[in-house]
Amino acid sequence: MAESLEQKIWDLLKEVRFPGMSRDIVSFGFVDRVAVDGGHVTVGLTISTQNPAAGEEVREAVERRLAEVPEVSAVAVELTVRRPAGPGEAAHQAVTQSPDLIPEVRSVVAVASGKGGVGKSTVAANLAISLAKAGQRVGILDADIYGPSMPMMFGITERPRVEDDRLVPFERHGVKVMSLGFILDVDTPVIWRGPMVMKAIEQMLGDVDWGPLDTMVVDLPPGTGDAQLTISQRVPLSGAVIVTTPQDIALIDARKGLAMFRKVNVPVFGIIENMSTFVCPHCGQTTNVFKRGGGERTAELLECEFLGRLPLDPAVVEGGDSGVPIVVADPEGPHATAFGRIAAAVIAEVARRQGSQSKLSIF
Repeated sequence: MAESLEQKIWDLLKEVRFPGMSRDIVSFGFVDRVAVDGGHVTVGLTISTQNPAAGEEVREAVERRLAEVPEVSAVAVELTVRRPAGPGEAAHQAVTQSPDLIPEVRSVVAVASGKGGVGKSTVAANLAISLAKAGQRVGILDADIYGPSMPMMFGITERPRVEDDRLVPFERHGVKVMSLGFILDVDTPVIWRGPMVMKAIEQMLGDVDWGPLDTMVVDLPPGTGDAQLTISQRVPLSGAVIVTTPQDIALIDARKGLAMFRKVNVPVFGIIENMSTFVCPHCGQTTNVFKRGGGERTAELLECEFLGRLPLDPAVVEGGDSGVPIVVADPEGPHATAFGRIAAAVIAEVARRQGSQSKLSIF
């Protein structure tokens, strides 16, 4: 009886998928042992992941699945979660998450895109300000090493000062801001390999006096390269927001970005469709410059939230170029309203995942 039940348990465990993956926990080698004593079943799991919450999801899935077996009267899951080494393993350097880099930051939300030119940095800046308007203590890290935009977006041309061997971030519109663009000359190209990118990002995290923050927004470079991996491996990301435009080529790249975060076990809060429509300021006619509805269809296909559409508007460009983002320049306008809804959704999702019961002011 015990042997047949044990084999049945192993077969059932092959049906439990690792969160965000198509493979099961047995094929991943996460199941160490199965012990059966009468109707009591003990399953030993050792899971390698950057996200401890994924381990708890697996534990719950195993318990639910085995509880359905009539012969099983009790289930005990012994779970061990280990953080895997990063890509520096070849150089004998393990890269692991380190909350000590930003110990006073409660949550970190990445803003990403699969390709450039979709308005990701504009979305990141306006989202950060909208979170601050919602009553949060907010910082924004411009991790777009190769094309930092935040100095222009926030109208900052000075160099940051240093206090007690740490950089002091600028503060604009209620948001603390740090960017490599504050340190490098405007016309200096960044030609760095992976290890240098990783080091630069770590310094902008750990060598900056961020102080207490409810949310740090991280503006990632487009694509799925070293910067994205460094952020996901070095700090515990609360989640990511994917920015896309409605045309097919952008959506293909957005799906790649979403898949990358899922592979490193970072929750994707949802997709924002930027440049969704254009309203002519002269005649009021609406034009779908880049088609319509692609972001929503992609969110449905990939089973994540659709956070909203943002129209194409020359005022957004003017705000970014002048250092006065649209939610500041036109706080009662449609863009500010749309970003307010997105900020509220991000706050709610972070609170849900953290199990927070605190009531934050949202609009």
